[in-house]
Amino acid sequence: MLINGKEAGRSLTSAAARGDAAEVRLILEDCRVHPDTANEFGKTALQVMMMGNTSVACLLLEKGADPNIPDRFGITPAHDAARTGFLETLHVLVDYGASVNTPDQFGALPIHHAIREGYRDVVEYLAPCSNLAHEDKEGNNALDIANATCPPDMVELLKRQLESTLAFQS
Repeated sequence: MLINGKEAGRSLTSAAARGDAAEVRLILEDCRVHPDTANEFGKTALQVMMMGNTSVACLLLEKGADPNIPDRFGITPAHDAARTGFLETLHVLVDYGASVNTPDQFGALPIHHAIREGYRDVVEYLAPCSNLAHEDKEGNNALDIANATCPPDMVELLKRQLESTLAFQS
């Protein structure tokens, strides 16, 4: 059975948003829908999936979904996973090639979102692979954001990572 166009995108993204891995698999395999097929709002299944459902993420990525497709605001699935604190999903995305150094339309990296939301475990994971010196459009880097919004332990974590990065680069 083949489905095309908007119906294909709508069916796939709806199943992903519900976290229905069996339905996602059926649509991808039996209906032969490409995993990056967008819905009527221009969103892919990875962009709208239930972020805490790593089985859906793995299935889409195994079938060739691109983890770096941004929405119209430059937000990638890695931004969403970091902003919502879904560390396991972020691991899966990064394992399949998601960039953690792609800025959204405001210049924010995924780590900036995790810092603002206070997800220490996500910040710990992202810090070693993120460009901590990258500034958003307001001129704030990761440490600036942490200084303005986080408890001292998060600030110290980022300071240690920056020092480690600088020592490694010299």
